Amino acid sequence: MANAILFLPFRKTNSLALSDAIKQYISTKYDQHPDMFKQDLEVIDALRRDAIHIGADFTWYPALGYNIDRPMSQNNLKFELANIIYNLAALYSQLAMSSNRATIEGLKSACNYFCLAAGVISHLKTEIIPELRSTPDEDMDAATLESLEQLHLAQAQECFWQKAVMDGYKDASIAKLAAKVSDFYAAAGDWGVKSEAVSSEWIHHATAKHHHFAAAAQYRQACDCLEKRKYGEEVARLRDSISCVNEALKEARYLNRVVLGDLNGLKNRVSENLKRAEKDNDLIYLSRFTTSLVDLANGTGPVPPKSELKTLERANMAVSRVPKEVSEPSSFIGDRGEFGPPLFAKLVPFAVHVAASIYEERRDRIINNNIIDELEILTTKIHDTLRSLNLPGSLQALEKPLGLPPTLLSHAEEIRQADALTRLQRSFSDTAKLKASDESIFHEGRELLKSEETENQRLLLKYGTDRWDRPASKSAAPNLYTQVDEIDSYLQSAANSDALVLDKFRESEEMLRILSSSDRDIGNFVPSSRRITISPKLEGEVSKLRSSLNEISRLESRRRRKIEALREKAKKDDINTSILAEAARLEREFPNQILVPAHFEDFFTRRLQKYDADLSLLKSETEEQDRLTSSLESSNRSFLEAKKGEGGSREREVALQKLENAYFRYKEIVSNLDVGRKFYNDLAKIVTRFREAAMGFVYERREEAGSLENELNLPPLGKLSLQQQENYLPQPPQFQHPPLSRTSSSHSSITPHTHSHTQNLPLSPPLAAPIPTRLQNQSQLPMPGTTTWNPELGIKFGVLGGVGGGMNSRRQTPAQNHTQSHSQSQNAVVNAGVWDSTAGVRFS
Repeated sequence: MANAILFLPFRKTNSLALSDAIKQYISTKYDQHPDMFKQDLEVIDALRRDAIHIGADFTWYPALGYNIDRPMSQNNLKFELANIIYNLAALYSQLAMSSNRATIEGLKSACNYFCLAAGVISHLKTEIIPELRSTPDEDMDAATLESLEQLHLAQAQECFWQKAVMDGYKDASIAKLAAKVSDFYAAAGDWGVKSEAVSSEWIHHATAKHHHFAAAAQYRQACDCLEKRKYGEEVARLRDSISCVNEALKEARYLNRVVLGDLNGLKNRVSENLKRAEKDNDLIYLSRFTTSLVDLANGTGPVPPKSELKTLERANMAVSRVPKEVSEPSSFIGDRGEFGPPLFAKLVPFAVHVAASIYEERRDRIINNNIIDELEILTTKIHDTLRSLNLPGSLQALEKPLGLPPTLLSHAEEIRQADALTRLQRSFSDTAKLKASDESIFHEGRELLKSEETENQRLLLKYGTDRWDRPASKSAAPNLYTQVDEIDSYLQSAANSDALVLDKFRESEEMLRILSSSDRDIGNFVPSSRRITISPKLEGEVSKLRSSLNEISRLESRRRRKIEALREKAKKDDINTSILAEAARLEREFPNQILVPAHFEDFFTRRLQKYDADLSLLKSETEEQDRLTSSLESSNRSFLEAKKGEGGSREREVALQKLENAYFRYKEIVSNLDVGRKFYNDLAKIVTRFREAAMGFVYERREEAGSLENELNLPPLGKLSLQQQENYLPQPPQFQHPPLSRTSSSHSSITPHTHSHTQNLPLSPPLAAPIPTRLQNQSQLPMPGTTTWNPELGIKFGVLGGVGGGMNSRRQTPAQNHTQSHSQSQNAVVNAGVWDSTAGVRFS
C-alpha cells in the first residue's frame, strides 16, 4: 500500500469458450438446433472475454486471502455471476482509487465510485450469494463482504470529510463527518477480524484509520469549543484526541508512510493546541473553586473527565448505492433497451413450448366456446324470434308501402360489397380442403396403427402366446388408440355441423342472389302495396314496436363490438415473456426437477382469471336479451291488435321478411364458416401430432419385434459344438521330411526334430469361434474320434502336437502308451498346424 486508501483487486480466471458448453446444453435440453443462435453464441463469448479481461466449469482465483493461487471451479452460472459482480465492485473501487482526490471534482468522483462499489458488494451479499447453493469462496463469505462494504463506505465518507475541509466547513460539521468515518473503519476492522480472507495488514490499516478519525473528530470539536469559549471542554477533547492518535500510532509498523505521515501531522497539531489550551486555561482560571456560575454554565473552568463529555453527533453521507444496471438488468434489455435485445430470446425449453400451447388452447376455449359461442347462440335466438314474429318485414311493409325500406337497402349494399355468394362458396371450398387434409393425415396415422396391429397378430400366430409374450398393440399404446376414437368423433361431429351450414346456405341462396342484385331487381321482387291511412292508435303501436326493434338492433351492435374486443384481447394476450419468467422461477426453486407442462397449472389459473369478468358478461347479456325480447313480443302483439281491420299487402310483408331473413342467415353462415375453418386448423395440429406419435410407436414396435424374433430364431442350446472350421484354417505348409531310420524311431530321437521344425513354422491364425447349438438327445453321446467334443473327453493341456488323447489314454499299458506315443508324434510332424479333434486340447 502506497496510499491512504485501499482498493479491491480483481478476481482472475481462465479463458473459457462458453459457446461450446451452451451448444451442448441446447442440443440436449431444447428442441432447437444450436446453429439458430450462432450470432448470440459469438456475442456471449465476446462478453465473457470483456468481463474477465478488466479475464462447462467456471474457474476463478480468489482476490484476497492466502490462497489466491488456488483456483476454484464450479459448474454453476450463479458462481460465474458472483465473480463478475465481484469484479464490477473491484472496478468501481479502482476507479475511485485512480481519481484525483486533490480536487473537488476528483473527490466527488471518488466518493461516487466508492458508494457504487459498496452497493455492488451489498447486492452480491444479499441477492446472489444466497442463491449460489454452494459454499462461497473465503473472500466472498458474509464476514469478508461485510468488511469490504464497510471499508468502501468509510473511504466514501472520508472523501466527504476531505471535501468539507477543503470547502472550509465549520468545525462542528467536520467533526460529525469525521466521527462517522471512524465508525465505518471500526466496523470494517471488526468484520475483518472475523474473516479468513481479509489480511492483517488491512485490519491494522482500518484500526489505525478508526483511531485517526476519532482523533480528528475530537480535534475539530475542540476547535468548536474554543470558538464557543468552552475552554475546559476544549482541553478535555484535545487530550482525548491525543489519546486516540497514540492508539493509532501503535499500528505504525503496519502502516505505509502516507497514513503514518497524516497521523504524525495530526499529533503535532493537536499537541500544539493542547499546550496552548492548557496554558490559557491555567492563566484564566487559577483555581477551580473560584469558578463562577456563568463559567460553569458555559463549560469553562475545570477540565471535565472524558466520561462527562457529550458524545459527538454523526453526519452520515455515504450510503451503498446499487447501480440500476445491476439491480434491474431486465429493464435495460429489449428492442429499445440500452443493452439491446436479450441473447437467446428465441430459445425456449420444449416443456415451455407445450405449456404455452396448452394455455393458448384453454384461453381460446374460454373465449370461443364459453363466451363467443354462447353470445352467438343468444344472437341466433334473437333472429329466430324476429323470424317467428315476421319482423321487421310486417313493420317495413306498413311504414313504406312503396319502394324499398332504408334498412333493406343498407343490407343489400353490404351483401354486394362483400360479394357474398362468391365469398361463401370460396369459404366452403377452403373448409373442405382443410377437412380433407386433416382426414388424410388422420387416416395415415390410423393405418400405421392398423398395420402394426396386423403384423403383431401374424407374429403371435407364428410363435404362439408362450413365446411371443409382448403386450398387444392396444395395451402398449392405449393413449394413441383413445385418440383414434376421439379424433374420429371430432371429424364426425364436424361433418354434421358442415352439413347443417350447407343446408342453411342452400335455403338462403336464392334470396342472397336477389340481395346481391341491383336495387331495381330487388324492387321487382318486392311487390308494392297501396298507401293506407294509419290511425293514431296504430301509429303509436308502430312507434313502440320500432323502438323495441331499435333496442334489439343496438344490443346486437354492442354484442358484436364486445366479441371483436374479446378476440383482440386474446390476440394481444402474449404469454411468452410471462411463461419464460415462470419457467425461470421454477428452475431456480426446483433445480433438480425436470420441467414439465404440469408445473404451470397454477400459472395458468392465475393468468386465466383475467377472463372471469368476460365470463360474467354472459349472465348480464342473457338477462338483458330476455327483457328486450319480452318487450318486443308485447309490442308486436299490441301492433297486430291495432293493425286488424287495416289494409296492407301480405305479399309485400312476406317478401321483405324473406330478404331480411336471408341477410341474417348470411351473417350466421359467415360466422359458422369462420368457426369451422378455425376448428380444422386446430385439428390439423392434433392429427399431425397423432401421426408423428403413431410413426414413433410403430418404429419402436418393429424394432422390438425384430429383436425378439431374432432371439427366438437362435438354434437350440443342445446343439452347441466345437466344429472343425477347415474353411477358416490355413493349409499346412508343404515340406519334405528326411527319411527316418530305425535308430531314430525312439521318442527321444524324434522329439528334438519335431520341436525344431515346429518353431520354424509360420504362426497360424486362431481357430474360428464355435457355433452354439442345442443338444437334441442327451442320452446319445458321440463316440471318440468324431468331430464333436463331449465331456467324456475332458480337456488336456500340453505342447502342440504332443501325446494325449482323452481319458482312455490313461487306461493303456505302458507298452501301448509307448507305441501310441510314437505314432502320434509322427502324426504331429505330418499334420503340424491342424488340430485333431480326437486328441483333445493341450496348453503348455
